[in-house]
Amino acid sequence: MRRRGLTVLLGALFTALLSIGVLRVPIPYVVLGPGPTVNTLGTADGKEVIQVSGRQTSTSAGQLRLTTVGVQPTVRLRGAIAGWFSDDEAVVPRELVYPPGESTEQVEQRNAEDFKVSQTSAETAALRELGFPVQVVIKTVAADGPSAGVLKVGDVVTSVDGQPVPVASKVTELVRAKPAGTALTIGYTRDGAPATATVTSQEQDGRPRIGVEIDQQQPHPFTLGIDLEDIGGPSAGLMFALGIVDKLTPADLTGGQVIAGTGTIDDEGNVGPIGGIAQKLVGAKRAGAKVFLVPADNCAEAVRNPQPDLPLLRVGSLDEGLTALETLRAGGQPTRC
Repeated sequence: MRRRGLTVLLGALFTALLSIGVLRVPIPYVVLGPGPTVNTLGTADGKEVIQVSGRQTSTSAGQLRLTTVGVQPTVRLRGAIAGWFSDDEAVVPRELVYPPGESTEQVEQRNAEDFKVSQTSAETAALRELGFPVQVVIKTVAADGPSAGVLKVGDVVTSVDGQPVPVASKVTELVRAKPAGTALTIGYTRDGAPATATVTSQEQDGRPRIGVEIDQQQPHPFTLGIDLEDIGGPSAGLMFALGIVDKLTPADLTGGQVIAGTGTIDDEGNVGPIGGIAQKLVGAKRAGAKVFLVPADNCAEAVRNPQPDLPLLRVGSLDEGLTALETLRAGGQPTRC
């Protein structure tokens, strides 16, 4: 009996040690949780997030908070089990966040680049909303291309086959929409005078092209910038754009409330979907948000992961976001998810 008892004890001890070892071994998953939120109308690290000089800005009684997702990149079984049972966290395969063949540093670098692009697009969309249109300017003309002798450096492209080009990417889209060899009517202004020209596209690198390099400009009589560090990815675009409009117009878009949200934005003000909506809703609730702006394509997921007393407003564009806030401020009922 004594020998049997010793065997059982040693077996139990070995099993416990083995279990501890297994619990401490990293597994191919990451844990997503609520990340920090930032008031785009306020300051971070002692600096204004949205910085404007050369034009008067307004102040707001409320907040427009961007939301983020925190990622725990190295997960052990114990942490994964805790995440699986948590209402605020999600355990997902590592390759969804860190694609195979890419290092953590490479992913972080790409997220930083996406964040910069989101800032630029937010500025462009907000300035267009404020009446500062984009100018699509011809930067170079290929000497042997189809536009040689027709278009010149400095011409401002206004349309392609009658379709307006509010941003530079629209020119490329419209040219590629028709096969190479198509005669396209290019609307432009030169020295302030409007004109049109016919340019027949040619195939280059497998795509229709008209032989010009274009640049996007947006003249405005003040300087505008965004200064925020340690956040990556493109999902802050909507809240940056709303913050810019709020600061550069007299009206307080917040109505004195804490409003949180998320969503990518492009130069034309279209709002796109993001990841981690469930965790962002938790972060917004913890930050005291009274309403949450949800990209239209994330509405179904947001509805499945509600937070108590946190209404979800559907937003498909910057215009829709502004309309939702104006309706809310006036005591109306904005479109919900």
